[in-house]
Amino acid sequence: MSLEANKAFAAVLTAGIVFMVSGFISSVVVRPERLEQSAIQVGDAPPPTEAAAAAPFTVEPIAPLLAAANADNGRTLAQRQCGACHVFENNGRNGVGPNLYGIVNRLHANIEGFNYSAANKARHEHAWDYEAINTFITAPAKAMPGTRMAFAGLSSAAQRADVIAYLRTLAPTPAPLP
Repeated sequence: MSLEANKAFAAVLTAGIVFMVSGFISSVVVRPERLEQSAIQVGDAPPPTEAAAAAPFTVEPIAPLLAAANADNGRTLAQRQCGACHVFENNGRNGVGPNLYGIVNRLHANIEGFNYSAANKARHEHAWDYEAINTFITAPAKAMPGTRMAFAGLSSAAQRADVIAYLRTLAPTPAPLP
């Protein structure tokens, strides 16, 4: 056997040992923590537990801010924050989320052909009034446990008022302010 063959064999063996040792060292140094539940939900969410039902999610009322809200700012925010999943056009198609045209005072889960989450379907008799929209866009997962909406929410009350003022304009006859 030639010396070149020995060198090639030694190089392969050395590389294998280096990879094995580096894998062992990295598993000792980096210890990932397992999530208690998956970060990605597939299918319908499990029914909310009693602990979640015991602490209702509440937000400050939006009605006092709506009179001074700016619908143009709301349009910009809605298109930037919501436009990837929702459309805002009369008779527009549904996207990942339902079309939001005419959302103010529309009943939950009422667009034919859209696959709503079980949490939203359970509220089909309730309307999306100003306060319901405000609570939901503050933190959708807290406001409606089990929703499929992955949006984190808008923490600023002024921004929520602007978005709601814009959503109000998306109707042939805008809903009266509270």
